[in-house]
This record gives sequence, structure tokens and C-alpha cells, in this order.
Amino acid sequence: MPSFDVISKINYQEFDNALANCLREIGNRYDFKGLHITIERKEKNVTTLAPDELKLKQVNELLQTHLIRRKVDPRVFDIKSSEGASGGAIRQTSELKEGISQENAKKIIADIKKKKLKIQIKIQGEELRVDGKKKDELQEAITAIKAIDIGLPIDFVNFRE
Repeated sequence: MPSFDVISKINYQEFDNALANCLREIGNRYDFKGLHITIERKEKNVTTLAPDELKLKQVNELLQTHLIRRKVDPRVFDIKSSEGASGGAIRQTSELKEGISQENAKKIIADIKKKKLKIQIKIQGEELRVDGKKKDELQEAITAIKAIDIGLPIDFVNFRE
């Protein structure tokens, strides 16, 4: 019975490369000269330190640009609120989103059931397993899942016949 998995994962190597490229550009840009700006990732948290709100916004836009260049979907980057830090700077912590949550999985399953395809979808932790008798129905399911917007990048892996 053909099947495939629906996952949402981050390529951390590419994310770190985008972060390094962004820091390199910050060091070279004239409007950032002499300013103390840092971006660092620890596990699933990204901390950005900038002198003011305007520079913080520019750094976030620059990081998103570099993520797109490295083919990392910027939707994995969930920006939280900013707070004051020492020396009058502003610190912003962001979280990296990975995996399909239960509520998003249920939304996907409900939308696929409305299509009345002859497939079965099972929730397995933070991913979905889709089974069907025909490849054509699985391909229709892939197209339907791509059309659903859950705010995360979705990949299709482990296609088996």
C-alpha cells in the first residue's frame, strides 16, 4: 500500500549559514558601523541584540532575506516581543517552529476528508502518515495539503509503494 509522511523540519545547517551571512553583511554595512549588533542561535531560540527598534527591524528583515537566499522558509522564525537590555539596547528573543502541532494536524485531516479522497491519515507525534491504495489519490492529497496554509513549511518524505 503506497504511503508518505508529511513533516515540518528545519535545516539547521542552512539556518546557521544564513545567520553567519547576515552577521557578515551587518559588519560590512555602513549604516551598522560602530554599533553593537548580535544574533545568536541556541537550540530553538534566536536572540537578537540591537541599539534601537529601527535597527532591530532592519536586522530582522536582513535575516529573513538571507533565509530566503539559503532556501529556508522564513515562517520557521517566530518573532516574539522585544525588551530592554543593558546599555540602552533592545533584546529580542525568537523561537524556531518545527513539527506539525496536533491542532494543525487535525485541520489538515479535516480539510482532506472534505475532499472525499480514499486515503487514511494518521497522526504520528509531530508528523502525519498518509496511506492510500492508488498513487493518483496520494498525489491529489499532496496537492490538497500544499494548498492548506498552517503557517509552517511542509515537506513530503518517505514515499513508499
